[in-house]
Amino acid sequence: MTAYFDHAATTPLRPEARAAWLDAVDVVGNASSVHGPGQRARRILEQAREDVAAALDCDPIEVVFTSGGTESVNLAIKGLWWARRAGSDAIVLPDGEHHATMDAVEWLHAAEAARVVAVPLEATGAVPVDAFASALPGAALATALIANNEVGTVSDAPALAAAAAARAVPLHLDAVGAAGAVDVRFAAWRGEGRASTGLVALSVSGHKIGAPVGTGALVVSRQARLSPLLHGGGQQRGLRSGTQDVAGAAAFAAALTAAERGREAEAARLVGLRERLVDGIRAAIPEAELLGDPHLRLPGNVHVLFPGAAGETLLFLLDQAEVAVSTGSACQAGVAEPSHVVRALGRDERAARSVLRFTMGRTSTADEVDSLLAALPAAYARAVAAGSR
Repeated sequence: MTAYFDHAATTPLRPEARAAWLDAVDVVGNASSVHGPGQRARRILEQAREDVAAALDCDPIEVVFTSGGTESVNLAIKGLWWARRAGSDAIVLPDGEHHATMDAVEWLHAAEAARVVAVPLEATGAVPVDAFASALPGAALATALIANNEVGTVSDAPALAAAAAARAVPLHLDAVGAAGAVDVRFAAWRGEGRASTGLVALSVSGHKIGAPVGTGALVVSRQARLSPLLHGGGQQRGLRSGTQDVAGAAAFAAALTAAERGREAEAARLVGLRERLVDGIRAAIPEAELLGDPHLRLPGNVHVLFPGAAGETLLFLLDQAEVAVSTGSACQAGVAEPSHVVRALGRDERAARSVLRFTMGRTSTADEVDSLLAALPAAYARAVAAGSR
């Protein structure tokens, strides 16, 4: 049986999510219909919205259900850009963001002449608050990852939100990798202000927390000025028109609720497995280097630089040993290119091609860690030999 270390790409479906989906999918009725079956579907949908709001510390009306993280990020960034203040033409973009964000901003740059203001990362992968704040004045919007999806470093999201509020810039935070793993508090980070600036949008994805693929949400402040990507029936405050996926929303809410309920205990368990893996790698391969912050990181993330070994070669060799890992974001799977995140940490291209990401989740075990540690030294030796040839 394969030892699975790619939970950041997708994690197994939670039984709570499966049960909620099966219960809801048998309910016949469009949630926008006014007859009895439609209103039964509406009650399931709105209960899911309330459950998501409770987990993310926001108002139910602020939850916009989407098809996942990529749509949520695009709705936030493009929607904020299209609704921007007159005269503001810049987007503040930290280095090392997820490709959903980078590509959306690049599209706005190419298609609509958006000016991109880059913010270099700290050597650990954190977004530096002072540099971020200095880039904000006059910007149309800003965006940032709460937790880097490759190296796992957790940035100071409350401080980033406070900086955006102080400078009256709308901010989107990407919580796709953070939700269910670390504390995410939309209202608390937003603070007392009720303006259309500061933290106004937060994106989350279902399949990262044990919900079905194709589910997710964007939290959008009541006061936010946001233009929709889709037009039609005006559902969800007009921000995302279309018949709503009741079963998907119910499953997503069940997964997020379960993840939040057990978050602290699960984080402690995963930190233990993480340290077991890190210690084992250091003992077996002393030249290996843990990237990212050693402590302020996602509980189940271990991102390692293996000098002299190509990451894709290591991945292939470990896969042959029935250990599943990744070289970076699954959104770039199949493309042998250096990690843009590792380059953003100040490393060269050779280093950016010599990394592996090991990510653990709810089903990870100590036996899986031991299986990886047993297979890794031989795989590394073979990868180094292949590289020298």
